[in-house]
Amino acid sequence: MDVTPTPAASSASPEPGAAVLRAPQPLPEPRRLGVLSRLAPEPMKVVLNWGRRYSLWVFNFGLACCAIEFIAASMARHDFIRLGVIPFAPGPRQADLMVVSGTVTDKMAPAVKRLYEQMPEPKYVISFGACSNCGGPYWDSYAVTKGVDQIIPVDVYVPGCPPRPEALLQGILKLQEKIASESLSARYGRAPEPSTAQLRSGLVPPPGPKDPR
Repeated sequence: MDVTPTPAASSASPEPGAAVLRAPQPLPEPRRLGVLSRLAPEPMKVVLNWGRRYSLWVFNFGLACCAIEFIAASMARHDFIRLGVIPFAPGPRQADLMVVSGTVTDKMAPAVKRLYEQMPEPKYVISFGACSNCGGPYWDSYAVTKGVDQIIPVDVYVPGCPPRPEALLQGILKLQEKIASESLSARYGRAPEPSTAQLRSGLVPPPGPKDPR
């Protein structure tokens, strides 16, 4: 029997409750993908884009006759729910996609912008019809906004006066292709810090000192 004392046995036994120092263990080598690592998809990017692509809650901002074609696209004959699009969200705060269908007037433009700002990120916009794209046959009217993209960003334009429901289905497919290839770093990159003048612009000035009288 080998009775050669080991370093641990030759040292004095630690007192109860005392910390015991152990030699650091070497870490295993990290696994690498080799030369194909640059072609491997980012897991979170793929999963998040896939989830947004097939779970679009739609907020229909119907302003004119194009809204009827949107309703037709959501009915049983065309049934865009099979594409992962859920129509008639309870409100803008629960919606991912806004479909602006119809003539946008200057009087209605602030309401469109306000409801768009209430939508949570990430949010997308489809401009449905010639009136929403550029004003349509009323482009020279003093009361018509020359395209909804003048007040909110638009992702997909669907032309027509009015477009058929199949055109809206094609626009949804184009939007889903855009979402599938979306870069999270580009979309959610850190925005430059606003200046003090930008933060104060458009705000209500503070009340002045009260009149002692």
